[in-house]
Amino acid sequence: MATRKRGRGRRLKTIAKALAWTLGVPTLLSVLVVGLLRWLDPPTSAFMLQHWAAARLAGEPRPHLYHEWVDAGAVPSAVALAAVAAEDQRFPEHGGFDLVQIKQAWADFRAGERLRGASTISQQTAKNLFLWPGRDPVRKLLEAWLTLVMETLWPKQRILEVYLNIARLGPSTYGVGAASWRFFDRPVAALTAAEAARLAAVLPNPEVYRVEAPSATVQRRTRWIRHQMQQLGGAGYLQGIWPRARGAP
Repeated sequence: MATRKRGRGRRLKTIAKALAWTLGVPTLLSVLVVGLLRWLDPPTSAFMLQHWAAARLAGEPRPHLYHEWVDAGAVPSAVALAAVAAEDQRFPEHGGFDLVQIKQAWADFRAGERLRGASTISQQTAKNLFLWPGRDPVRKLLEAWLTLVMETLWPKQRILEVYLNIARLGPSTYGVGAASWRFFDRPVAALTAAEAARLAAVLPNPEVYRVEAPSATVQRRTRWIRHQMQQLGGAGYLQGIWPRARGAP
């Protein structure tokens, strides 16, 4: 009997060690990687790599992605504000998850409307940088974990800076730096508030919405975003988050 109990105890210890390694090592690695990226600019993202791989599999011999990193200090406040106005107006306030929007989305769904996403800029950054498209539970769980780690280790400015540099804004085009050259033929520092709003207008679906040939929907969204930018109080809304957040956008 005692021998059998000792055998069970050893098996339980072995299982516990295996679980600790299986869960602990990836957890520590994720914290280390996210922590390092607070200071190191990511040269690419998971979404960009998947885009490149899909192009290769489709037979494109030398796929080219347009991407140019731009530091936060060189990005006008209007560009940052337009993204916040379009995608996550409570970004300065929440801790990674907008519970107000989640509750509203659920209430709308129960009232008969289509279930809409309530992903924050923090969640989108975690997904675009590290994960893959889709709504499967595993990806959503990883997204939630990485969002928590990012919100703990990065300041809001860094989250928004990385987001603006990796968000897809057109065919093979990632980040506001590359998009401003491709669609407006000038650096992002020279964009107007109206052009910033048009960039942000395509964020929900850059496969369909186009900056260079705005549809009626994109034009309506652009006007709505400009109005939201003004309603939020202009660039001052990002005071303390964005280095150029002074005055009106």
